[in-house]
Amino acid sequence: MMVQDMTEKELITVTIDNYMNLQRIKKANGDTENKELDYQLRGLVAKLSSFGVNIEDLTLS
Repeated sequence: MMVQDMTEKELITVTIDNYMNLQRIKKANGDTENKELDYQLRGLVAKLSSFGVNIEDLTLS
């Protein structure tokens, strides 16, 4: 399925999945700094915010 064929709900779901995957990678990295990973996470946060998705419950502590 191409992005232009996705419904908004499908796009949000895929974006949430990507965010959660990167959160797991960040947690697995421990204290290791990864600027690219942080940048990707910020981008996904911005996208999810534009859809009105609250990421508080999705963020690993």
